[in-house]
Amino acid sequence: MSPGILGKKIGMTQVFRPDGQAVPVTLLKTGPCTVVQRKTVNSDGYEAIQLGLVEFVKPSRINKPETGHLKKGSAEGVRFLREFRLDKGHNTPGSSDMKPGDQVLVGDFKPSDKIDVIGVSKGRGFAGVVRRHGFRGGEGSHGSMFHRAPGSIGSSSFPSRVFPGMRMGGHMGDEQVTVRNLEVIDVVAEDNVLVVKGAVPGAIGSYVVVKRARR
Repeated sequence: MSPGILGKKIGMTQVFRPDGQAVPVTLLKTGPCTVVQRKTVNSDGYEAIQLGLVEFVKPSRINKPETGHLKKGSAEGVRFLREFRLDKGHNTPGSSDMKPGDQVLVGDFKPSDKIDVIGVSKGRGFAGVVRRHGFRGGEGSHGSMFHRAPGSIGSSSFPSRVFPGMRMGGHMGDEQVTVRNLEVIDVVAEDNVLVVKGAVPGAIGSYVVVKRARR
């Protein structure tokens, strides 16, 4: 049993439970994946497997060092690679027996399984403190001239500097986000589709990493 799988975000829709309840779901096209490399304590200092998502990729889009690495693992044409730890606390029953060339399919997951999904959130460009951090802003009437400004960012006399991590305007989004303990609603094995309850970070068509929940 694989500790996880790779895929792409298809989009969101809703499904209905037998009692008529509408459930918002995200569709993920996960797999097929292949094991590109098996890392061990003796050779690498830790236990892990490296998975690659099998999809159509032009050979010119993969550089020569990566091509040689994939050829060694009999996984030509793979571009999206991610590593899954198999150390204590990360291990999944049966995953330690996996070797290069083994296939990982969406059928490894079952409805009601709990998963963690890792993706890169949508980039929003430059945003101010009201949108980026949820600041309330100032009054909108009575002659107020303080509306969407951040306010004080530090005293002048002491500490005479801006502390690291001060919430200010800046680049919003386009960062790695993990959503934990999502429920698998359905598995469509013939189409390699995983139906997951709730929202998943990233734009449509973006890559995601699906791991079995540990918490």
